[in-house]
Amino acid sequence: MIETDFSIRTFRGGYDNNFSYLVSCMQTGMQFLVDAAISIEKIKPYINKQLGALLITHSHGDHTAHLDEMLTEYPNAKYIGYKDLIHKNKKFKFYPVNDNDRIILGKINMDIMHTPGHFPDSICYKMENIIFTGDTLFVGRTGRTIGPNASTKDLYHSVYDKILSLHGNTLIYPGHDYGEKPTISIKENIKISPLLQAKSEKDFIERMAAYEANR
Repeated sequence: MIETDFSIRTFRGGYDNNFSYLVSCMQTGMQFLVDAAISIEKIKPYINKQLGALLITHSHGDHTAHLDEMLTEYPNAKYIGYKDLIHKNKKFKFYPVNDNDRIILGKINMDIMHTPGHFPDSICYKMENIIFTGDTLFVGRTGRTIGPNASTKDLYHSVYDKILSLHGNTLIYPGHDYGEKPTISIKENIKISPLLQAKSEKDFIERMAAYEANR
């Protein structure tokens, strides 16, 4: 767990070594969860009173598997995701966000980055030097683009034009535990990942094809 003006508690499990993150604003006590990949029974003991918000990085089922139980248990939590969320749970009020929006959670400023590629409704959430990247970027590689509605070209621009343009010390908190460690800085990630060393869009597409061919 890291702690400054906020704390982040990481939960690992779910369908495929998923991560969910419980973030607490140290000034206000407000708490919010990034992705609903982990059972509420594992997370609930660490929620002080009420969950303020549930932030969805994208609407693939492994990231929303426990959304229903979370929002049923905490009905006042704001259900937040990209404005064109594809697989939306219509039982609950939805709070849409768009690219370049800023939302305030407690006293935490959270910036929204629309990062399609792995999935059209993928977004990243950035606060201070932390970015929650969902399945757009992992430790050691980018997300994959083999599923329906995926786009390697879009992923290139999301990663290279947006995420990699951030300060190199920005810490990546990904949606799955696929790397050699749970989190990593952008500059360290570039050093260890050939998929983050492409010279052009064409080069990236070729590297992605080679990666998939060798899996």
